[in-house]
Amino acid sequence: MVQAAGGFGHHPLTAFVDHGQGGSGEPVAAVLRPGNAGSNTAADHITTAQLALAQLPKKYRRGRRTLIRTDSGGGTHEFVTWLARRGRWLSYSVGMTITDVIHQTVLKVPASAWTAAVEPGGEIRGGAWVAELDGDALKGWPKGIRLIVRKERPHPGAQLRFIDADGLRLTCFATNTTGMAIAALELRHRQRARAEDRTRNARHRPAQPAPPRLRAEPDLAGDRPARPGPARLDADARPHRPGPSLGASPFAAPSVLCRRPARHHRPSTAPQIRPTLALDRRHHRSDPATRRPPNPG
Repeated sequence: MVQAAGGFGHHPLTAFVDHGQGGSGEPVAAVLRPGNAGSNTAADHITTAQLALAQLPKKYRRGRRTLIRTDSGGGTHEFVTWLARRGRWLSYSVGMTITDVIHQTVLKVPASAWTAAVEPGGEIRGGAWVAELDGDALKGWPKGIRLIVRKERPHPGAQLRFIDADGLRLTCFATNTTGMAIAALELRHRQRARAEDRTRNARHRPAQPAPPRLRAEPDLAGDRPARPGPARLDADARPHRPGPSLGASPFAAPSVLCRRPARHHRPSTAPQIRPTLALDRRHHRSDPATRRPPNPG
């Protein structure tokens, strides 16, 4: 099962059937949860698992042949207990969050208990080791659970987390499968990345072309009568316009547009008043044009 976050308005939870590297991996269930839904909600994982199992043939709906893999969002007590319930007998491989108890247990694992991780072709995976945990890390979990941790050198540019140790990136998962080497179990859980790739490809797939119409639409452009185009501007199609008179330049503009009316200035008979300031009492008294007549009263 895969959680596809990062969209607008929804936090869907989907389930794919994995047929291997060359299989189709068709989706069998999807729950369109609201955008604020939690990534480790056990009830949503149980609902998605039930919908996915209902799409399988009846003989695969229970039993060890059916393996359910999830990321760390499915590593909850409620969901693991539901998977391991008697009568269901499902195999599971779910990611686990590195808690403080798991981190302290990893630090106590001796160097001789670590095994080199492997690639799908069987070759050694460089810079990666796996080990199985026990003790306090298994308390409170269903009977038969196995806790496997992997430490690996981070790729260049990656930042380490507080839960990492000795400069190595730690990941952990739980399974109830027995009779397999821990390196093979870790490879099987790591291959769930195929479901992540299918989800990513489905989200970024370009839009499919629209299906053809069932009823033929009339060709509006073809049924429309042709509109006559403008006539060619030759000697016969030009409208008759009087030409310029003899001796006049053909590029001369009409005289009306070039003529500018003369501006006539009328002589002013009003006395010239020199502007003065109101506070300038000397000029105010000496200028007879601005002197106020005396008050007869």
